Amino acid sequence: FTGREAAMAGLAVLALVLWVAAGDFVNATTVAFGMIALMVAGRVVTWDDVIGHAPAWDALLRLGTLVTLADGLRRTGFIAWLGQYAAGALAGIPPMAAAVVLTVLYVLLHYLFATTTAHALAVFPVMLALAAGLPGIDLRDFALLVALTHGIMGVISPYATGPSPVYHGSGYITNADYWRLGAVFGALFLFALLAISAPILLR
Repeated sequence: FTGREAAMAGLAVLALVLWVAAGDFVNATTVAFGMIALMVAGRVVTWDDVIGHAPAWDALLRLGTLVTLADGLRRTGFIAWLGQYAAGALAGIPPMAAAVVLTVLYVLLHYLFATTTAHALAVFPVMLALAAGLPGIDLRDFALLVALTHGIMGVISPYATGPSPVYHGSGYITNADYWRLGAVFGALFLFALLAISAPILLR
């Protein structure tokens, strides 16, 4: 256990403390970059170590771009507009079919979001509002069905959840295979969820 390792552990603990206890005073991104700066300045890691991790920079650019895109879609009203359009298209169809279509739409919209947290914050309230406006849908059961999709949508893209960029960056699965297999297994998981849960929750 060397001095550099001890310093690394100390800085990691300090970052966690600041994220948890000082979130109202210090931005989480500032803490992360501050810790990296201290690691480089204290020679815990070298600058070559920092810039040499191509998968990490790739993940940062992907997630940063997609989080910004998702926030932009929400701010410009695109998600709300899409929800209103879907509500008009679903008017008059049976409640269970409408709930299933909304659930599938919810999962497909995850291609626009990095992490399920950003997705839920932007789209989940819209879906609940849509379901509340459609007669015959039990809002509590529909909310549970949509919430369950968060456990299966993490496979659909290299940025779908926090760990996805790590899996993608490992190099064991090519980019094309990741997208193809993500679509295949995402569809299989969603079909299984709807086949098992929809008849129970949306009866």
